[in-house]
Amino acid sequence: MTESEFLALAEAVLAQVEAAVEDSEVDIDCERTGNVLTLEFEDGSKIIVNLQTPMSEIWVAARSGGYHYRLKGDEWRDTRDGTELFEALSRFASQQAGETVTLQAD
Repeated sequence: MTESEFLALAEAVLAQVEAAVEDSEVDIDCERTGNVLTLEFEDGSKIIVNLQTPMSEIWVAARSGGYHYRLKGDEWRDTRDGTELFEALSRFASQQAGETVTLQAD
């Protein structure tokens, strides 16, 4: 995958995450600066989603740890355990929000 292909695909994912957060009924502040998306919860905790272009990966930092996602077929999968990105983000957000958060890709 070329750098421009990665950026096009990964930028679309960041936009999908933003839209999914906005569509959720949970109070999560969402702020994007360049290739970094920050989700902030009522308790002040954050989830950071950023693009690592040299690695062709999307990295997520949550209270539970740091995770790397790489495109496998048409899904972004954790490089360690294969978990799908939006499934993992839903779990992380639910843990940090203290209520169920379901984030889905378009």
